[in-house]
Amino acid sequence: MQLHRIQAATLAAVLVGVIALAACGSEDTPPSSGTGNGNNGGSNADTSIPAGTKSTLALLETTDLHTNVLSYDYFKLAEDKSLGFERVSTLIKAARQQFPNSLLLDNGDTIQGTALSDYQALVKPVSCTETLAMYKVMNAAGFDGGGIGNHEFNYGLQYLSQVTGNRFNVAALPDPSAQTACAGPKFPQVLANVYSVKTRAPLFQPYAILNKTLTATGPDGKTVSAPIKVGIIGFAPPAIMSWDKRWLDGNVYTEGLVETAQKYIPEMRAKGADLVVVISHGGLDNSAYSPTMENGSYHLSKVPGVDAMLIGHSHQIFPDANSTVGQFNLPGVDKAKGTVNGVPTVMANYWGKHLGVINLALSHDGKIWSVDRTKTTVEARSIQNADKTYVAADASVAPTIDTEHQATIQYVKTPIGNTDYRMSSYFADVGDPGAIQIVNMAQAAYVKDYIAANLPALASLPVLSVSAPFKSGFGGGNDYTDVASGNLAINNAADLYLYPNTVYAVKVNGDDVKNWLETAAKRFNLIDPAKTADQQLISTFPGYNFDMFTDPDMQYEIDVTQPIGSRIKNLTYKGAPVTAALSFIVATNNYRASGGGNFPGLDGTKTVYASPDANRDVLISYIKKLGNVTRVANGSARSWKFTKVATTGKVVFSSGVGMLQQASDAGLANISLDKADDGSGKNLSQYKLDLNL
Repeated sequence: MQLHRIQAATLAAVLVGVIALAACGSEDTPPSSGTGNGNNGGSNADTSIPAGTKSTLALLETTDLHTNVLSYDYFKLAEDKSLGFERVSTLIKAARQQFPNSLLLDNGDTIQGTALSDYQALVKPVSCTETLAMYKVMNAAGFDGGGIGNHEFNYGLQYLSQVTGNRFNVAALPDPSAQTACAGPKFPQVLANVYSVKTRAPLFQPYAILNKTLTATGPDGKTVSAPIKVGIIGFAPPAIMSWDKRWLDGNVYTEGLVETAQKYIPEMRAKGADLVVVISHGGLDNSAYSPTMENGSYHLSKVPGVDAMLIGHSHQIFPDANSTVGQFNLPGVDKAKGTVNGVPTVMANYWGKHLGVINLALSHDGKIWSVDRTKTTVEARSIQNADKTYVAADASVAPTIDTEHQATIQYVKTPIGNTDYRMSSYFADVGDPGAIQIVNMAQAAYVKDYIAANLPALASLPVLSVSAPFKSGFGGGNDYTDVASGNLAINNAADLYLYPNTVYAVKVNGDDVKNWLETAAKRFNLIDPAKTADQQLISTFPGYNFDMFTDPDMQYEIDVTQPIGSRIKNLTYKGAPVTAALSFIVATNNYRASGGGNFPGLDGTKTVYASPDANRDVLISYIKKLGNVTRVANGSARSWKFTKVATTGKVVFSSGVGMLQQASDAGLANISLDKADDGSGKNLSQYKLDLNL
């Protein structure tokens, strides 16, 4: 990682931030259920701007940073130049030099995602007077505003209230008058569609109106200064109510994105907003609109008065003329120009890999500013150069959080045990349980102990566990769980269990189990045995939803030649067919048990134990007690296999480069290397799966 070298770099960064803040003030909204930063302000429309005045305003977007402040992988304890705010900060500074007028806005999913964020939330929680590391660097960068994503809620409402500098008025917290206003970001954070049950008011301020002074060109061609008011309004996925039910149930509720936008955008206009920028933490879905839909940004684009959209959540790049992603190939979506139903829209990938840029072309008719969409440009700028190198890190970022960074490194180095094999997820999609079984064993043991002590009525039921390969190559060759043989430390446990979930147990019958596994089997494309061309095995269904058992008592086959819903074959428990007459306790996590991933029947009603303990902590305790993790005892129990079938052509999938030995070590004799480079540009190889072995 690049370190601070000269004071001039710091001075330049400070000056940039001061200039940005001086040029952009904020008028916040009517009171929300929380007491945030800023004050209320009304309209002061400026009619002194002559007709024919023209300007531009660049909206700069970061999204899904997930506390990747530095180009550093806390799991591997090594630099990773492919990500990090410290590199996207370099792009931000370059964009500010290029565009005389700009606003820097964040889309959310900002405060969770790395060992650093977990350390500050769970291990050594930040005090009321401390600013979160992620917000420290964002304050220094001079962000003008931000939205709230779903992962902001992962650590609970008390923590979110504290670190954002709010005082939420919800049932789970003391009255705001008894709360202390804590340190938080120095920019307004907006969220319009999440409300307090107690007050029926928005949890955050729903919108803010930013006052900006533009450098513009008058009708006579001379450079002039011209005021503009930019309204920003934020939205989070309504599915937070399922994903973080343990924190949110009874405290907050959500309203539909479209209805909320229709309510507030006219209000923003009435208060003088010349432009309205939607900050929506969600992707594009053109299916019939629902107030609870996860990715409602497509429908938001149709709400009158929206001038631009900053979107996220999907961890994708938009615009991208070559994108094959389904949501960017919908009617009304221009993946080359970056518009959704005509509205300029950007999604800047994730983890600080890209900076989104919408350069709005503006003109004034003597009364109002308007956007010329024909001259507006949209792009997602990568921190990776054309020659595959990466832009230099902004040297001012690392020193800002060095204390927190070093403390996190020391924490994750804490030893907990050892392993006699390399625990990886490179071939989890095709049957290697090496990084999955240990998680399942820890979860099952934890739930079994609890039931024995506290739920005697359930003590006769089998206790099983499911988990998924949370890291399965979505982000390229480095995006796999990979724990070397030898000593195990906390960072390895964090690699094995990526998310800050808590252990939940559900009571299900045999049909529920089959439906659960049928949904997980969406991970695979439908394979045609007669097809001669190569067929890709892995679908777009996320790896973190590919739940699997790793228990010799539970056995089943996955037939990828059958359509979705008809793939699970020969499902047995201790050799007997699994039917609706059988009942099981299954250990999982709060996300899945409460409806995350839309698994049939898993909606919170089957939960018999909602543990307060994190899956990762349960795993750490289990490894500490075990001491020695072995392939034979903890990484070789396969519950499933593919149904045998002869295929005319090749069935292929991608995984890490040079990892064939890992498949061999796991006993997967039906895997061979097909191409050293799969052509994706993501440092992946193409492997062949022989379904007839």
